[in-house]
Amino acid sequence: MRRIGLILSVLAVGVGIGGYVFFNGERKPPVRYRTALVERGQVISVVSATGTINPVVSVQVGTQVSGMIKSLHADFNSRVKVGDIVAVIDPEPFKARREQAASNLDMARASVARARAELAQRKRELSRVEVLLPEQFVSQNDADVATTNYQNAEAQLRVTEAQVKQAEAAVNAADLELKYTVIRSPVEGIVVARNIEVGQTVASSFATPNLFLIALDLTKMQVDTNVSESDIGGMSEGKEAVFTVDAYPGISFTGIVKQVRLAPISVQNVVTYNVVVSVDNADLRLKPGMTANVSIVVAQKDQVIKVPNAALRFMPPKGEGSPRDAGGRSSNGDTARPVTLDGRAMVTRTVWKQTENGDLVPLPVQTGISDGSSTEIISESLAEGDVIVIGIEQSGDGRKGNELPPGFGSPQRPRNR
Repeated sequence: MRRIGLILSVLAVGVGIGGYVFFNGERKPPVRYRTALVERGQVISVVSATGTINPVVSVQVGTQVSGMIKSLHADFNSRVKVGDIVAVIDPEPFKARREQAASNLDMARASVARARAELAQRKRELSRVEVLLPEQFVSQNDADVATTNYQNAEAQLRVTEAQVKQAEAAVNAADLELKYTVIRSPVEGIVVARNIEVGQTVASSFATPNLFLIALDLTKMQVDTNVSESDIGGMSEGKEAVFTVDAYPGISFTGIVKQVRLAPISVQNVVTYNVVVSVDNADLRLKPGMTANVSIVVAQKDQVIKVPNAALRFMPPKGEGSPRDAGGRSSNGDTARPVTLDGRAMVTRTVWKQTENGDLVPLPVQTGISDGSSTEIISESLAEGDVIVIGIEQSGDGRKGNELPPGFGSPQRPRNR
């Protein structure tokens, strides 16, 4: 009997669940829509990007000779003028080279003097032979030897004179290298970076070492931003830009787009373009290297009809609304027919207007600029104050029509204590 009673209990529970599903699961709850009013107002289209704050002009100071840093005369944040000494390389090796070059020059000049004396002697011998040759006191061979010796003396003089010039050039080069041991600032500005210490050895090669970085004027800065290729079409010089930095939360800085560079930057097949924003920094709050979150205004329109972007994305459930709207867009999301406005081909979007009796009416619209939350409506199919649908409200208990009630197999909700 117990087994029969257990079977009857199971059958009763199954019949109860089946009855609930049969009578309630197929019942379609009424659809309630979230609506919004068509408004008239301002739409500002902006492009967001990140960038780095840099001085407008910065100069890297290097060295043209190799050696050990003997002393430093500039540090971080030092103000320098043109010609100010910023560092000195140990000059002793260069002084020794200069003295050696001077000694070689003296030897070359002495060689010139000796060559001139030799040339004078060969000239006298040639003159004597030329006088004695007609009298046949000397042979023709002696005359030829005298001529050859004279010509050799002339050539030797020219060689020694060239050696003098070479030695003079070596002295000038040694003087120049000795001069380069004193490193001077080429511009007037502020030292923003120092990459050397006293006692450090620097080597001058094809890649000149960067010893100092000097910014000309920190009251004029620029933000170097990377703008995606999909947003670069609206960029042009003179556009207004607003940016923030983490160092000053809640404070916005303004600038002007100074340059849109044409050279593409490709990183892992992502193409961006460098947009330079000019910024005034009279109070010196902005520091080189800061990260800026930039918003550049590419378009702005006032007092235009606008709708929430959710209204353009909304699509009613299957079976709701008209089967096909007047703009050629079906209720299942088919693409609308393109239209022409002011000679430009534009694609029709669809918004759903709710009438007073709750019916949905599809309306084709042509859109303009967008600020990310609202979009301008160019066509005249909508008017200010119209009610449009932006979504579907969820049921109060969060259950769909075919879900089981609590206690019939679904997880129970926690009780409030």
